[in-house]
Amino acid sequence: MPRATWWVIAGAAVVLLWWVSGLDRLAVDPRASFTSEQIARADGYQGPRYVSSVASIVLGLLVLAVLAFSGLGDRLLDPLRRWPWAIGAVAAVGLTVLIRAAVRLPLSFWNGYVHEHTWGFSTQSIPGWLGDWLKGLGIGVAITGVVFVALFGAVRAFPRAWPAVAALAAAGITAVLSFLGPVVLEPVFNRFRPLEDPAQTAELKALAARAGVPVRDVLVSDASRRTTKENAYVSGFGATRRLVLFDTLLEKADPDEVRLVVAHELGHRRARHVEIGTAVGAVGAAAAVVVLWLLFRWGVLPGSPADPRSVPAILLAVTLLTLATAPAANWLSRRFERSADRFSLTLTGEETAYVKAERGLALRNLSDLDPGPVTYRFLYTHPAPAERLALVDR
Repeated sequence: MPRATWWVIAGAAVVLLWWVSGLDRLAVDPRASFTSEQIARADGYQGPRYVSSVASIVLGLLVLAVLAFSGLGDRLLDPLRRWPWAIGAVAAVGLTVLIRAAVRLPLSFWNGYVHEHTWGFSTQSIPGWLGDWLKGLGIGVAITGVVFVALFGAVRAFPRAWPAVAALAAAGITAVLSFLGPVVLEPVFNRFRPLEDPAQTAELKALAARAGVPVRDVLVSDASRRTTKENAYVSGFGATRRLVLFDTLLEKADPDEVRLVVAHELGHRRARHVEIGTAVGAVGAAAAVVVLWLLFRWGVLPGSPADPRSVPAILLAVTLLTLATAPAANWLSRRFERSADRFSLTLTGEETAYVKAERGLALRNLSDLDPGPVTYRFLYTHPAPAERLALVDR
């Protein structure tokens, strides 16, 4: 098939994804559920966050483009070609990721620390925030380094068949990270303790059993060390499955609200959303390898996929591909969230508590109450609050 045909197909696919990803939005007026003052307050918090997030994405793309296609990238990365290939791969990843993170650090600090403190959400000190930033950076370098070592190894070992081998490896790594990540990475950022209220523990375990998703432990995360925002989730699989509540949720929400939030999270597990999302992610990772193969074959990306000099270009292509498919990924996530909302209502039968919980969480967390169409497609992994409240009537 001619190269131009592939570009036309790719462009048509992006347009189709953009159109389809907005079809799930319900025509619900947020002013039927929230006051103009509440909507304006949420806009005041979320608007600057959106601007800084977009600026951070653009800045990151520019850094990758400079490193991929300029003389600066040559000076920094060419010497790594003389190193042993695996070490050169990890070094190129580390250098590229560190430079991008350092350039974006002022925006990250403003978004994650300054703005959150201004609005009363962050409870961290500057050293605490920097510690988390460094932990996240280290984990990102480690995971990305493993991915590139696998890619370089596949290209070197299978010069002709490397796209198929690398695609399988990418799918496998995605699956492993999805299943082990919560158990392995959660303790890096949070400490956990058993829920101290025996009656509430028994009630939530009984709720999980009724949902068909029994949990071994009910734990409380020390989220208040970082934020005042509230959440809960179920992590682990099989014998390691556990229910985790933010201590901020227990502090601010009533027991019936906690029960609804937990029922929602159990709905995700009952419908196997994690497994489905992992499978979709694995297929997407494999497809990304195929796209990279085509880009190298067509000369869009310079060099070789096993060359340390190509690391910034590969990361640039993957980032752009992720942005292009974000509306589709968010559409799927919103479907999952609607399913979990319906499950929580069915499991508890508490419509009044559901409305109270959704309104309370939206207002206390300052969720965007009236997102625009672009925001909804690219950033909204959950239905808008007014849509979630309308579920009771529907």
